[in-house]
This record gives sequence, C-alpha cells and structure tokens, in this order.
Amino acid sequence: MATTEAEWLAALPRAVGKHPCAVHAGRAEIRIHQGRLLMQWHTLPPRVIALLRLQRLAVVFAFDGVDDAERHAFMKHFDLTMQRGGG
Repeated sequence: MATTEAEWLAALPRAVGKHPCAVHAGRAEIRIHQGRLLMQWHTLPPRVIALLRLQRLAVVFAFDGVDDAERHAFMKHFDLTMQRGGG
C-alpha cells in the first residue's frame, strides 16, 4: 500500500468501521462477527518514479472464521476508505 505507517494508523479506525480493533506494533486484530481478521504490516523501501517518492507498506490480511459475504463487505468498505487519489 502506498502510505506511511503513521497515515495507515490514522486511517485504520475509519477503515474498520464498527468492528472492534486492537492495534499492536506492526499488527492489528479486527473482530468481524464470529470471526476475525489479522493484519500484519511492515515498511518497504519507497517506490521512486523520477522525482516522485511513494512511501510503502506491505500488508498481509488473514481472515479466520469469516464467510465470503462478510469478507467481501468488510473489504469493500476498507478499500474505499483507504483509497487515495488526485484530480
């Protein structure tokens, strides 16, 4: 993901919405109904395109006990919240 860890952590509560979330160093656990999502992240070297430098995080999503419909609904909201763009 093209973001800094500080930006990621600031946006994470909004992205998980109503789901309870516990954040620890480099990871988070989100309760989704009877299941959970474990996320882990670490910083990657910036992507450099000419004079542009994009900060990056590698993020791993691991769902446990979350059915396809719940996972899809969660990720749709999460992705829309985390999207950034220019005009």
